[in-house]
Amino acid sequence: MKFTERIRQLREERQMPQRKFAAALEIDTDTYCKIEKGERRAKAEQVVIIADLLETDKDELLALWLADQVSAVVEDEHKVADKALSIAKQNIKNQYNL
Repeated sequence: MKFTERIRQLREERQMPQRKFAAALEIDTDTYCKIEKGERRAKAEQVVIIADLLETDKDELLALWLADQVSAVVEDEHKVADKALSIAKQNIKNQYNL
């Protein structure tokens, strides 16, 4: 599931208006709508605010958001994307002794 799909799903389940999110993020409603549609990327700090409003797990939303960011970066490099992601995963494991 994509970040945008998840936040829309959670917002609709809670019957919360988009304008409430826009106000909390200090952006206009149209801009927030573009985030939900995937036409504009949210910033990491906005993801945390959205998670707070939705009273949901910040790590889940941040992971979905980051996955979307990575996908956007590698979308034009589909031939080497899997290899690059494997290398990045190994580098992270080595860096943090995981």
